[in-house]
Amino acid sequence: MTDPTRIWKAALLVIGDEILSGRTQDKNVAQVATWLNVQGIRLSEVRVVADDTKAIVAAVNALRTANDYLFTTGGIGPTHDDITVDAVAEAFGVGVVIHPEARAILERYYETRGGLNEARLRMARVPDGAELIPNRMSGAPGIRIGNVFLMAGVPSITAGMLDALTGTLEGGLPVLSATIGSWAIESEVADLLRETEREHEGCAIGSYPFFREGRVGANFVVRSTDEAVLEAVCQALTIGLNALGREAVAGGI
Repeated sequence: MTDPTRIWKAALLVIGDEILSGRTQDKNVAQVATWLNVQGIRLSEVRVVADDTKAIVAAVNALRTANDYLFTTGGIGPTHDDITVDAVAEAFGVGVVIHPEARAILERYYETRGGLNEARLRMARVPDGAELIPNRMSGAPGIRIGNVFLMAGVPSITAGMLDALTGTLEGGLPVLSATIGSWAIESEVADLLRETEREHEGCAIGSYPFFREGRVGANFVVRSTDEAVLEAVCQALTIGLNALGREAVAGGI
């Protein structure tokens, strides 16, 4: 029987020189994190690596070992610098093969788009023994091998692959969150935050300061898998802030 208190963890490996150079701004972290939370899986770590085989292999082996799941984005396209498949195969110690189902999918997709040439056929290459992740957006499928999921770098295509995986991964309870805002300096309420978190098992409180309208304030985000705990912590924070002479704004400022 699955332990309902177990925390399932995933890591995200973002691959691409264009991310590190600043030419492309990554938009996948937020959508992967949000999707994982709905599946009851927590995003524990994000790494960004260049299009470098040794760097990808090292990161894949470290992250797939330390987490229940590893997701990668980028580097599975048709060009010579799309080396994610080769690097992941090396990490698993297997060869690279043309997946027959992937080839058939691409043949159908490109039948009216100029045909399946050598470059496009690269998108049918997978580590030996891998399965496919459906992709309704552009034909080229994602790839799953073991606990590693290779997805596209284009956010809209990644979203489609995540949708195809919805409900297929084992996870725990999704993390719920609520926000309390206040025009308060963090240092003035640090003790309240620490004590409130300590007194309510199964919760975490994050503090996010801001400067607006010439004033300093902060939003306090409460997270828990238990709705009753979430409500109790929000109530305790509200009472505590009021006792310090600070207004508590439900939903944040």
